[in-house]
Amino acid sequence: MTDTRTVSVLGTGIMGAAMARNLVRAGHTVRAWNRTRDKAEPLAADGAYVADTPAEAVRGADVVLTMLYDGPAALDVMRAAVPGLRPGVAWAQSTTAGIEAIGELADFAREHHLVFFDAPVLGTRQPAEAGQLTVLAAGPDEGRAAVTPVFDAVGARTVWTGEDGAAGSATRLKLVANSWVIAATAATGEVLALAQALDVDPQDFFDLIAGGPLDMGYLHAKAALVLEDRLSPAQFGVATAAKDARLIVQAGERNGVRLDVAVASAERLERAAAQGHADEDMVAAYFASFDEKRED
Repeated sequence: MTDTRTVSVLGTGIMGAAMARNLVRAGHTVRAWNRTRDKAEPLAADGAYVADTPAEAVRGADVVLTMLYDGPAALDVMRAAVPGLRPGVAWAQSTTAGIEAIGELADFAREHHLVFFDAPVLGTRQPAEAGQLTVLAAGPDEGRAAVTPVFDAVGARTVWTGEDGAAGSATRLKLVANSWVIAATAATGEVLALAQALDVDPQDFFDLIAGGPLDMGYLHAKAALVLEDRLSPAQFGVATAAKDARLIVQAGERNGVRLDVAVASAERLERAAAQGHADEDMVAAYFASFDEKRED
């Protein structure tokens, strides 16, 4: 095979659309599909072919890349794609699906003779658009030549975690990483809410921790989105973060670990979504500190 591939991108939301564009820029042939076609349509101007169905999108593909909401959504879409799938195609499953769902997706791949790669990514809208994601990947060594050019197009580096995608080692690492991201985001929202309640200028807090071990760039970046009212377009949405938080909680429960911070974070994100912030950046969980939806 050459270094260029025909890649089917199933799911063109915040992340999938950015990944599809970077694949086109890298010289790959991209066939895109999204449940809501309007979200995929702009990719045509970038050089991608926009398909009407998953089966049409995967027809002739060397690699299928799924970037959908969750595991059940990925499985449903791949079932719809069956008429266009051919045996031996590499499937890079990049949806944050959870440990249990990965097993179900791998079973589907085995049944249809697909080469399965557990391949979630670390990063949000900005690194996705810049092709600077980190790809966490697990899959057979002999099949990696098919997916490596794809991972190189969407990410700055690929971290291989194992040779069996069905074992979910990449997804497990992704959940651990996301547990930190979600906790840090929730803490950012709470510190801003408390500062407001106590009439403390947030800048005084930032100055207090500046340059020390408690300081972190992520805190400043997320706090700025709240303080400067830049919650849309989302880098990573509240509703999707809530889904990921629940996957983390479930993973802990099934492995005998209580994750009190993750439970609270999931509840905060769900509360913020119910207040009308579902499509805003995940740091909009800040609003869950208040009883009513706030516009400040």
